[in-house]
Amino acid sequence: MVPAPNIQTILYATDLGENTRPVFRLAVSQARRYNARLLMLHVVEPLGSTGTAIIANYLSGEAADKINKDGARDILEVMRKRLDTFCKEELTAFGLDRNPVTEIMVATGKPCEEILKVAKKYQADMIVMGTSTTSFFGSALMGTTARRVARHSEIPVLLVPNTPK
Repeated sequence: MVPAPNIQTILYATDLGENTRPVFRLAVSQARRYNARLLMLHVVEPLGSTGTAIIANYLSGEAADKINKDGARDILEVMRKRLDTFCKEELTAFGLDRNPVTEIMVATGKPCEEILKVAKKYQADMIVMGTSTTSFFGSALMGTTARRVARHSEIPVLLVPNTPK
């Protein structure tokens, strides 16, 4: 008989896109099942080279740097508030009297790399995330980030279908 896994920390990675509520609910149910702490993460991709070049063309280097730094800080704070609101709404819908989400984080970088970095830093035992994005043709695909995380993770990854029904 295979022993039950020892899951103490679960990382829930979200893009806060459409249909993410069922994914969050499953992450919460897993945290409750294992009496594990649940970390919530959203990754904001940095402004690309084109956006940076456009800002640099219109502003001095110092002003452009200030806008990039201030803008990134503002975006991270807005996302942290959105995650907090999302979490509270969902936990209320669950009727939970205790909050299994122990930390809400927002990071900047490439989503796959940041998810794996946070999982390692917090010694997560499982990653929970949605699987799907929508293609240009309207059909559901396994998202690039989900595919990369599943391929490179050293811990179990629970991929939850989040396509509209």
